Amino acid sequence: MKFLLTSAGITNTSIHDALVELLGKPIAESNALCIPTASHANPGGAGQAWKFITGREPRTPMCELGWKSLGVLELTALPSIAEELWVPGVQETDVLLVNGGDPLYLCHWMRQSGLADLLPSLRAVYVGLSAGSIVMAPRIGEDFVRWTPPTGGDETLGVVPFAMFPHLDHPALPENTMADAERWAAGVRVPAYAIDDQTAIKVTDGAVEVVSEGHWKLFPP
Repeated sequence: MKFLLTSAGITNTSIHDALVELLGKPIAESNALCIPTASHANPGGAGQAWKFITGREPRTPMCELGWKSLGVLELTALPSIAEELWVPGVQETDVLLVNGGDPLYLCHWMRQSGLADLLPSLRAVYVGLSAGSIVMAPRIGEDFVRWTPPTGGDETLGVVPFAMFPHLDHPALPENTMADAERWAAGVRVPAYAIDDQTAIKVTDGAVEVVSEGHWKLFPP
């Protein structure tokens, strides 16, 4: 897969252009599946999921970009239905749009649903928003642990070899300063990026590129 790991969705021209490059065609010619699952473990998660799916969250644009088609892939439903009912659609889609929320809850359901095992074989572009991005890391750090998985800990999927600290210096998140990010990075023991909402990380065939109209910092392990 190709990855576009964002803090807050497709927030500027540079990130938009990176998405189109990864797709290899215009957004208007691309089919998308959106995954709202991470929202459910947050307070008010039902409303957050609805805003994401319907494209009514202008601070974090994802579903409202003008896709050729848009479907909903709810991971919590997948273990109860036959794989032939959902796997072909995932294999055929151009992009997966993965919402923010609780990263460990999302990780749990990616594994339980079978999507985590399917990811390496997909041709789709994976676009993450906040928790939808940091779930790809080997671990998220204790700062981001809220919902506790049955196995405990802060380990996530490890699809990419680095961790991410999103929403850097966000005005509504006073605990997300660069000093907070540096302290967090010291505990994750892998390369770690702190990124603001105008920044994304593009991963293609293992090559990592930062796409930014804002500010970010890489902390070595």
